[in-house]
Amino acid sequence: MSFSDSIREIYKKDLENIRRSGIYKDERIICSPQSSEIEVEFPYGSEQKKVINMCANNYLGLSSHPEVIEAARNGLDHRGYGMSSVRFICGTQDIHKQLEDRLTEFLGTEDTILFPSCMDANAGVFEAVLTPEDVMIADRLVHASIVDGMRLCKAQTDNFKHSNMEHLEQKLQFHQKARIRLIITDGAFSMDGDLAKLDKIVELAEKYDAMVFVDESHSSGFIGKTGRGTHEHFGVLGKIDIITTTLGKALGGASGGCVSGRKEIVEMCRQKARPYLFSNTIPPVVVSGANKVLEIISRTTERRDKLEKNTVFWRKGLTEAGFIIKEGETPIVPVMLFNAKLSQDIAAMLYEDGIYAVGFFFPVVPKGQARIRTQLSAAHEMHHLEKALDAFIKAGKKFGILHKTKQEIIEQYGL
Repeated sequence: MSFSDSIREIYKKDLENIRRSGIYKDERIICSPQSSEIEVEFPYGSEQKKVINMCANNYLGLSSHPEVIEAARNGLDHRGYGMSSVRFICGTQDIHKQLEDRLTEFLGTEDTILFPSCMDANAGVFEAVLTPEDVMIADRLVHASIVDGMRLCKAQTDNFKHSNMEHLEQKLQFHQKARIRLIITDGAFSMDGDLAKLDKIVELAEKYDAMVFVDESHSSGFIGKTGRGTHEHFGVLGKIDIITTTLGKALGGASGGCVSGRKEIVEMCRQKARPYLFSNTIPPVVVSGANKVLEIISRTTERRDKLEKNTVFWRKGLTEAGFIIKEGETPIVPVMLFNAKLSQDIAAMLYEDGIYAVGFFFPVVPKGQARIRTQLSAAHEMHHLEKALDAFIKAGKKFGILHKTKQEIIEQYGL
């Protein structure tokens, strides 16, 4: 047997060490559609209980919207379950082109190409459009999928301090001899909830003849006055060269992603991006549902407006209660705890009180930066948020962390 007992013991010990350190990740089993309230089994096989979901990417509450479900059902009935092929062979239906056209119009770009996920989009785009003569200059806090995509590319790599425009300018000056300089950033940073300074980044790109890449996964659908993203929020619509985003968060919550931007960039992806060329097409069910999502959010901003109000309430409530949160204006609101086990213990107490929230710790975030990342949704009503806030305050009092500084929490619980 190739997987010998001695090899098995290696992994058993590694897993036991993870458990002993208090950072083992248990998965909670959801037995209902995604919504503000969900039915959960935890641990697996136990009695179901209803909890308020405070950590989903379901920002607009559309993952179980009846119009989206009906559209997905129609896609299943009229275009089938799956395509059984990649796009350039026999994997392109009319609805795929419709979705690409709708995303192009919504994002304010020149063209769009669908990928199985945004992780695939980020894995494929850099290798498809850059060469060893080029350089990628990335914010140090970009998403892990961007880091992985950069690793697959033969272009030179460099980075700049998080949202530090002076440092970015220094890097652009240093790399002036490169054929292409690509500035890489998230639009909204998924762990901290802050926004990239896109207006300043675009100014620097124009000054130093660079391109701009933005991952809008945690922005598309709800950031900006009409939800088009951080490029709308900062008044630089049409000035971003490459946008990647996902259909798996605000835009329906299923799966799928895209590269959207300059038509030549998109066409290079169509010709060379490996995840596009060698992965099955997004299934018709998802495409049909996503088409309906874009229709819904294009006819009214009611949901993003409600999400904005929920975000203001939640941020104010946590701050006044004495929690340390990351400053910002997005519905991503990290409650900073700094200690991995503490984040696990508080999450467990919240769960017992009917609040679904998860502790984040290394390697998901840097060591010493453990937190509970809360995320707001347009599906949340005020009574959900009030109950969740009460539960957080109860936990904060029990663990003695309210109105404490970072240093005081670290001294109490360690890093």
